[in-house]
Amino acid sequence: MQVSDILIDAFSRIHEQVRAVLQGLDNEQLTFRADSDANSIAWLVWHLTRIQDDHVSEVAGHEQAWATEGWAERFALELDPLDTGYGHNRAEVAKVRAGADLLGGYHDAVYRQTERYLKTLSNDAFDRVVDRRWDPPVTLGVRLVSVVGDDLQHVGQAAFVRGLVLRGAGRA
Repeated sequence: MQVSDILIDAFSRIHEQVRAVLQGLDNEQLTFRADSDANSIAWLVWHLTRIQDDHVSEVAGHEQAWATEGWAERFALELDPLDTGYGHNRAEVAKVRAGADLLGGYHDAVYRQTERYLKTLSNDAFDRVVDRRWDPPVTLGVRLVSVVGDDLQHVGQAAFVRGLVLRGAGRA
């Protein structure tokens, strides 16, 4: 088995979980927040997808789907077009409002782009240094595992919020 096969499997699991989290939820449910500082499902899915799009595009040397496939325009968020959600405050989190089809479509596009890139890599590619701002410098393998870890955390959080929504935690 190739390293790329393992990463494709990891990203496919994230993709499956994103689709499951979004399944059957309306816009109100997607934007439910447990309190004013909490993240919504819409924000969590948008953010994890933006991070994957941003980070994988950077190491792959291609443009983000967010810009090249018109997702920024479709979402029409009142945020900087390059924003990934990192460090968002409560007001910025509240700006991320999108339906399941839009969130899922963007995630599908980013997943396909990630999978295409991973299929081009041989095992020795993962030792390439992609970020010298850290000590030790970050390799491609470490960067991709970091994206997987971040995405898994956020999709798990979104699944938790989905559980709150479906159990009626948002009702008075």
